[in-house]
Amino acid sequence: MKTAIPINKKLFDIYLLFTREPFVQYFTKELEFYTNGNGGLLGLISLDITDNDYYACILSRDKSKQYRAELVTASIETIEEARNWIDEKMSNNSIVFHDNKHEYFDVFKDLNNDHKQHPNYKLLNSSIAFSSAKETIKEISYHYKDIDGNFIDQFQSVNGFDSRVWELFLFCFFREQLFSFKRNFDAPDYMIEKFNQEIAVEAVIVSRKTELGSSLKSPKEIEIKLNNEVPLLFGNALFDKMKKKYWEKGHVRGKPFLIAIADFHDTMSMSWTFSALSDYLYGYKYDYSFDKKGKLIIKPVKIANFIKQNGTEIPSGFFFFPGSENISAVIFSSSGTLSKFNRMGKQAKLGSTIPTLMRTVSFYNHTPNADKASIANYIVDETSEETWSEGAIVFHNPNAKIPLNPELFDEKVAQCFFDNNLIKSLMPKYFPYGSITINLIPKDEKNKGQK
Repeated sequence: MKTAIPINKKLFDIYLLFTREPFVQYFTKELEFYTNGNGGLLGLISLDITDNDYYACILSRDKSKQYRAELVTASIETIEEARNWIDEKMSNNSIVFHDNKHEYFDVFKDLNNDHKQHPNYKLLNSSIAFSSAKETIKEISYHYKDIDGNFIDQFQSVNGFDSRVWELFLFCFFREQLFSFKRNFDAPDYMIEKFNQEIAVEAVIVSRKTELGSSLKSPKEIEIKLNNEVPLLFGNALFDKMKKKYWEKGHVRGKPFLIAIADFHDTMSMSWTFSALSDYLYGYKYDYSFDKKGKLIIKPVKIANFIKQNGTEIPSGFFFFPGSENISAVIFSSSGTLSKFNRMGKQAKLGSTIPTLMRTVSFYNHTPNADKASIANYIVDETSEETWSEGAIVFHNPNAKIPLNPELFDEKVAQCFFDNNLIKSLMPKYFPYGSITINLIPKDEKNKGQK
């Protein structure tokens, strides 16, 4: 009877996303993934690209719950030999497990703070509907370095939950984009490096302005909010970060500085506020029409000002304001939410099998002369191919003192450049503007409520 049980790559990637260094991909190609059944051991078979033979390794959890290599063998001639080696070693009870002095980082630690907990944290911690997200966040958080010393408290709190979820998403996004982390400073949030190019990133969100709960809006209500209110919400968050002048810090000076922003101002607001950010950053909207041959004609329209509720006029075009030249780019995603973690966990087969996740998504339409987004519906399962990078977009500052190298991001990331009053975009094959994920649970399971 074989001890080694095959698992899918999506699950292995969640376990090992922060264990293996990004440069490994240039030397090896990962082929097969195994567990011993209880999650204590993992097995990996890879192809050595240079020598065209195989190597295999066994990994185990240490006290911090991170997986580390215990046994490694190389120069295996056939994949069948590698499989036999994995199975033999997994059945060997004499493996000496890696150990260290660090206990694991438990973001779900009981702080006896029920009265301070964010309602969505309570759902995440106890509802079967979010069990996939909970297991995914657990695995990711084991690798997270809590520089400020207050991450767990804020992650559970009303005031900090959304911000910390956004930071965890960025942690996964940058790693999937093959960046290494340098977490030796408390600000800005991330110093990341790739190809010997270092970038500074500060995370910020548009904080909640409404009560939690259903907030479905009519197209007319959305149009009104997009014209003035939402761009100004983005503006307030960006200006708060710009005033801190992170680019003057010694470890940031001379490097591209980015602000990564997400919108949590209203329930489901991230599914419809995408356009407001580009309006605010570049100061242009775009009318469109069709000529007699059916060709799409785009006309840029300058936005002079946005108007506050009290009548105060605020100029548009953040990237053209004094001081903004110190910001190389702004990163945005409508997907850095609990639903993202739930979907990523579900396709990795983490969490309960009882809930069904059904996603409705609007995405970029590559059809020539298309003027509307495409819509898709699908059930999230192990055949789904969502990535952490899906839905991320980089808005490059045309006036940046230190431009961001666009080649640092792969083809899964959308990128926008402003030229001659037009936004020129590099769009991935699949780019969602926003989505809604519905958790379906059988009636007889709802009352059980707990995982």
